Amino acid sequence: MVNKLITSLLLVLVMSVSAFAQSKSKAPVKKAVSKAAPVAAGMQNAINNGKAVYTQYCAVCHQADGLGVPGLNPPLSKTVYVLGDQTRLINIVLKGLSEGVEIDGETYSNVMPAMGFLTDQQVADVLTYVRNSFQNKASAITAAQVKVVRANSKK
Repeated sequence: MVNKLITSLLLVLVMSVSAFAQSKSKAPVKKAVSKAAPVAAGMQNAINNGKAVYTQYCAVCHQADGLGVPGLNPPLSKTVYVLGDQTRLINIVLKGLSEGVEIDGETYSNVMPAMGFLTDQQVADVLTYVRNSFQNKASAITAAQVKVVRANSKK
């Protein structure tokens, strides 16, 4: 168990350094003009705030494009985990995931640390961002939903 934790931590460190190096070497990318329907202002704020949380805590494993790392960290694009049961998704962020998970026929085995230190609003924002990025289109998750799930997980 300790070896697995150390291996996971080393992998995260290596990926962080790699992601940092890549971000410094990429040329600036022009933003695409979206033709999607306008998003409500409140949801757009959640998406913007969620992107900041994602960049700080999630991108190193799930990557900036949300495609994850084969065999280690699952993709966040069009998966049942992201688009399905909201309570399960909230619990994954709050409690982490220490067992392998199969998505679209591929098993991902890297440990996801619990992010219970994030506020209810941060969890709601990051999940709203993920559920509306990486080719996903789904409803927002609210801080009130996160609060209920967090309270129920302490029982």
